[in-house]
Amino acid sequence: MQFIETNIKEVKLIRPAVFKDSRGFFLETWHEKHFRDAGLDLRFVQDNHSQSVKATLRGLHYQINRPQGKLVRVIRGEIYDVAVDIRKSSPTFGAWVGTGLSAEDKNMQWIPEGFAHGFYVLSEVAEVCYKCTDFYAPGSERSILWNDPDLNIAWPLPANTTPLLSEKDGKGSLLKDAELSG
Repeated sequence: MQFIETNIKEVKLIRPAVFKDSRGFFLETWHEKHFRDAGLDLRFVQDNHSQSVKATLRGLHYQINRPQGKLVRVIRGEIYDVAVDIRKSSPTFGAWVGTGLSAEDKNMQWIPEGFAHGFYVLSEVAEVCYKCTDFYAPGSERSILWNDPDLNIAWPLPANTTPLLSEKDGKGSLLKDAELSG
């Protein structure tokens, strides 16, 4: 496994070793020792799996009081995955990382606690699996508006289009008005 730095040092692109032959492929998506050796001593408590159609944008989600770190991978299709630093005391507060992830490349993105997360579906359908470091807590869930002008995220949307959003995501807060922990 390769752990690749992004423009925010805590967010990592992870490139697993993929072993292919005429039968198919094999790869490890989680190996505690490899992650620990890379400085990521993690404990996962929940796995999630979502399916979305093309042009869906999910996020930018986070939890106050019960922040979740997420190890994100795509098992079908392709997405543009985004992590936004929402740690008020961080020197990279408000900065974001955007990474293309696909079932074909098999790369993963590590998004630590203290970040909002979202993704935009580029393929006809995408299935996303992610491991979480804390349980989903509906009362703690919050959403930052996907098109917050202060964040200026370069979502790969076709010109003059709006993504498919949930009602909740369409009513997200601006980062400057968002309820943040610590």
